[in-house]
Amino acid sequence: MLVRHRPTVLVTGANGFVGTALVKYLLATDQYVVRGASRVPASWPAKIDSFAVGDVSGQTNWQAALTNADMVVHLAARVHVMREASHNPLAAFRRVNVAGTLALAEQAAQRGVSRFVFLSSIKVNGEEGVFSESDAPAPTDAYGLSKLEAENGLRELAARAAMQVVVIRPPLVYGPGVKANFAGLMKLVSRGIPLPLAGVHNQRSFVSIDNLTNFICETLTNPHAANETFFVSDGHDLSTPQLIEAMANAVRKKARLFFVPTGLIQTAASIAGKKSMAKRLLSTLQVDITKARKLLNWQPLVSVEEALRRTVAAS
Repeated sequence: MLVRHRPTVLVTGANGFVGTALVKYLLATDQYVVRGASRVPASWPAKIDSFAVGDVSGQTNWQAALTNADMVVHLAARVHVMREASHNPLAAFRRVNVAGTLALAEQAAQRGVSRFVFLSSIKVNGEEGVFSESDAPAPTDAYGLSKLEAENGLRELAARAAMQVVVIRPPLVYGPGVKANFAGLMKLVSRGIPLPLAGVHNQRSFVSIDNLTNFICETLTNPHAANETFFVSDGHDLSTPQLIEAMANAVRKKARLFFVPTGLIQTAASIAGKKSMAKRLLSTLQVDITKARKLLNWQPLVSVEEALRRTVAAS
């Protein structure tokens, strides 16, 4: 009787929002041996080996976690924060997101890892606009710049090593356990608080945790994903009022929206120190997932409505 070989996948940042969901998804497929790496020791399902690697930087030793690994999904990162505490944010982002990523990738290539999937960000392209993979990157903050520099370093590595690299740039990710602005907006909607956003005519792309983990899994083995960059989303963009309506439907409430000119909202937000939050609510940020659909024959697994229902049910 032949024993089926299951490739070993190392997931870094495995105790984070995306990492926790990805580990569960990979285990559910029963196609992989799954390993989790995190900064500090964490509790894991009995089916996976876990590794605490400490702070991620150019000096992090990944050798134990990489032993006999076939693939790596690199999620560990210094993420974009609303209240930056570092005196030199760019240096802090580069230490983790650039030097840390490239050190892992170099060690992975030396260990014979065949494919390295890197979770980047839409912020590589910018904060506002309609983007496809062919558009020139234009990051506007230190986080986006660090992700772009990591992408460039990975592509240079792929050009001289046998290891294939896949770059994924998601927009805002939501799902059970989501925090920050998305969770805050959901809480306002669930409480029935009137919101002055009826006059907003933007479009935003989002990706549910279910669709993102499904897409990551697809890029692990699809031969057409090798050394490519992809956007991923739910495939159904929403204006801010439409998002609020969908959230309200998920909690079985009526959305309460009223009209205030967007210029006035922007002014009030600037005075209150909430300019960046207002920009996310008012501006357009869309990604075109045609490449993922055509090249990988991938379709979003879960609808926006169902993803929001699952998010609300878990809150």
